[in-house]
Amino acid sequence: MPIPLFIYNTLSRSKEEFKPLIDNHVGLYVCGPTVYGDPHLGHSRPAITFDLLTRFLKHQDYKVRYVRNITDVGHLESDGDEGEDKIAKKAQLEQLEPMEVVHYYTERYHDYMQMLNVNSPSIEPRASGHIIEQQEVINSIIEKGYAYESQGSVYFDVEKYNNDHPYGILSGRKLEDLLSNTRDLDGQSEKRCPADFALWKKAAPEHIMRWPSKWSDGFPGWHLECSAMSKKYLGEQFDIHGGGMDLLFPHHECEIAQSTIDNGKAPANYWMHNNMITIDGQKMGKSLGNFITLEELFAGSHPKLEQAYSPMTIRFFILQAHYRSTLDFSNSALQASEKGLKRLMEAIQNMGNIEASETSNVNIDELKQKCFTALADDLNSPIAISYLFDTVKVINNILAGNNTISNDDLSELKLFMNTVCFDILGLENEFGGSENSGDSKIDDVMQLIIKLRADAKSNKDWGTADKIRDELANIGISIKDGKDGAVWENN
Repeated sequence: MPIPLFIYNTLSRSKEEFKPLIDNHVGLYVCGPTVYGDPHLGHSRPAITFDLLTRFLKHQDYKVRYVRNITDVGHLESDGDEGEDKIAKKAQLEQLEPMEVVHYYTERYHDYMQMLNVNSPSIEPRASGHIIEQQEVINSIIEKGYAYESQGSVYFDVEKYNNDHPYGILSGRKLEDLLSNTRDLDGQSEKRCPADFALWKKAAPEHIMRWPSKWSDGFPGWHLECSAMSKKYLGEQFDIHGGGMDLLFPHHECEIAQSTIDNGKAPANYWMHNNMITIDGQKMGKSLGNFITLEELFAGSHPKLEQAYSPMTIRFFILQAHYRSTLDFSNSALQASEKGLKRLMEAIQNMGNIEASETSNVNIDELKQKCFTALADDLNSPIAISYLFDTVKVINNILAGNNTISNDDLSELKLFMNTVCFDILGLENEFGGSENSGDSKIDDVMQLIIKLRADAKSNKDWGTADKIRDELANIGISIKDGKDGAVWENN
């Protein structure tokens, strides 16, 4: 039987025991990236958070359907209803087709998630592939009287919705306060109320990405895609909706409003939000221009970096903070994570040198219970990791001859450490061989780095290609180019 899992539900602002709609099955939807640039450190946090959630659920014998979307249309620069499409703007700057941009950065995102050992979701739908489903949701909302057409665009009637349902139920915001703080913006004259949001936008003549509809040639609103795709793949109601704290309002609030009218019920029972990674006290993000890409982190090529940091150091750094807490970037924090990870992996490796005794004076069951209880308490990974380091002390004491352990307890100890570190936390041993992580894993990472360097060279980004080669040389790995491609070797 799975141990009880407690989740902090943003909707109720409290921890609740998780009870799935269908026994032993979990439907999870998480808002994925808008693919118009390289993934940065901030993107790694939701990916790792919900990877941890799915790994833990599967360990507890749940069957998980994990849907994480790709946003490839409709996300405007303002994160609202005005401005250029982020992907279309990038395409114009690069003189590419929008879907070239989408494909390139989706592939890059996948490459870096693989390096971070983030498992692929069960389904990864794209907004542009679900235009018909989105138009069907719009029709449903119009028919029920909660949306209206205006000059070829369709808007959700927030005031009417708020008369019948509490708009702001997730974020705690009041419509009256939103209206009093809203100033008139260009293009809002076609809305009945400034708080109304677009379900469908008529495309301006210069707008590249457009689809035919009975309202106009246009494109769907950013919020709409998640309502349509979660419904298609998880049903009208599902268990958990996840995403970053920055999506709580307006994106997730609008999702709830749309889905409630379309389906007659709220979409998800539990809403989980990871907090932000900050840099110099400010949220890290593309729009603010203060981000560090994962490529820069792995190569050590950003001015704020004192060294290169490995993918597992980044993963461990993120797991050492609770997902709902703010995590501030610093070189000292990353270096501490690197040292801590090495200590943990060395202890796991050293378990192979333990000689079992006939008797045992260590309590493995107590360490296991504490660790799994922490993970079941709203994914409290930092507390779980603290118990792993307690276990490291036990291992070192056994090796020093201060404690004894029986064969059965030793087997249990190895299983416990490998299960938590590798299967649930998703760590890999970058410091040497182990039962779960060896040279093949290191080679997988190196092949990805070689591919990223080849991409840089094909884009004539010689600076990045040389930087990757030089930084690898600094840590004793040489890259040699040949007629059949590049190869790597330890010096």
